[in-house]
Amino acid sequence: MALEEYKRKRRFEETPEPPPKVESKAGHRFVVQKHDATRLHYDFRLEMEGVLKSWAVPKGPSLDPNDKRLAMQVEDHPVSYFDFEGIIPENNYGAGTVMVWDVGTWQPLSPVPIEGKYVPGTEAEAAAMLAKGDLKFRLKGKKLNGDFALVKMKGRRPGSKGNEWLLIKKHDDSAVEGYDIDDYDESVLSKRSLAEIADDAGSKEWRSRPSGSHGKLKAAWLADAVAKLDKKKLEEKNTGKKAAKKKQKN
Repeated sequence: MALEEYKRKRRFEETPEPPPKVESKAGHRFVVQKHDATRLHYDFRLEMEGVLKSWAVPKGPSLDPNDKRLAMQVEDHPVSYFDFEGIIPENNYGAGTVMVWDVGTWQPLSPVPIEGKYVPGTEAEAAAMLAKGDLKFRLKGKKLNGDFALVKMKGRRPGSKGNEWLLIKKHDDSAVEGYDIDDYDESVLSKRSLAEIADDAGSKEWRSRPSGSHGKLKAAWLADAVAKLDKKKLEEKNTGKKAAKKKQKN
């Protein structure tokens, strides 16, 4: 998927989300964002090929190998989306509260295990596995660690768009039986809960530092976007005042 779809779905003069840009520098980060939109879900993203390859996981990732989590592949996101935490305004695509639930790095694994164990793979192997629909990788995050696989579902259900995958934890030292994701409702960036982010008006601005810190907005494009929103609100306020004065004169 290309960033054109990401761009098509958003009005960047109204949302604090970053504009589309494909990065030329390769990276191997991952992020999981807890997203309270129409339905609460988790967005699992892998930095790959200059973008964030993205899947919406309704029940969230699990460290229990017995859990096979449905993961719906969605449009690629820009790498700058990595630390987006805040509120997407109403009447915009994905409107709701976003928390950075986990961050870290990921490593592709060779598709063929050696002596029963998966070993680090290459960029080419990762691209081939993704295209094939069976991507194996290792996570090193603040909450998620160990070996995982994203496996594309072959059988298409009625009404399916062919974007259904399964996110599966492999058996290793990081596995946790009976893992309950609801026990971990805290941002790894700001240490706030989803409810606390939702109640924080300042979350409508994308800041690079946790709540409570002060400083300029993270990027020039965001400062411009916020300035445009402020200008729009000021114009609406002034228009309202003029209308009220005109009404009083009449």
